[in-house]
Amino acid sequence: MSAPQEPVDPKQENQKPDTSEQLEVNEAQADDAAAGAALHEDDLVQFGEAADEGLGDMLSAAQEEIARYHEELLRARAEIENVRRRAQEDVAKARKFGTEAFAESLIPVRDSLEAALALTDQTAESWKEGVEATLRQLNGAFERNQMREVAPMPGDKFDPHFHQAISSVPSDQPAGAIVQVLQKGYTLAERVLRPALVMVSAGQA
Repeated sequence: MSAPQEPVDPKQENQKPDTSEQLEVNEAQADDAAAGAALHEDDLVQFGEAADEGLGDMLSAAQEEIARYHEELLRARAEIENVRRRAQEDVAKARKFGTEAFAESLIPVRDSLEAALALTDQTAESWKEGVEATLRQLNGAFERNQMREVAPMPGDKFDPHFHQAISSVPSDQPAGAIVQVLQKGYTLAERVLRPALVMVSAGQA
């Protein structure tokens, strides 16, 4: 047998559920969501402003660094130009005063030659002594101005930097060796003014 059903109260049967409390909860949640969204938007705005400020600082720093590099570049270019101008002036002065010093050392040699030519009654021996004295003066002028002769000996190895070969001849000397010097050469401060003219061995025939 089934249990007897309890009688239903007609008032309870027609009673509707109360939604006011649910509406209050939903409104509170919506307010919280709106407040959270507003806070999030404020955070984004502040983050954007901070990012813009940081980029601005970085841009300013980069511009200052570029300006500093530009100034250093201009200063370096000016210094290089000054060095180049001073070097040109030094070279010009060296050429001028170097030639002047060499000319001054040759004046006594000219004086001696003119004095020797002015004497008409000298003997051959005295003439020779005068020429030798003049040659010593000339050698002293060369030495003071770092002018040296290039006079290789037979058998020396041919050096194209200081020698100029006129011909190649059969010889008992090894091939490439100097056989004969036709004319001395000269250097000035290690710079070749005139190479020595030589004949070079071609080896045994």
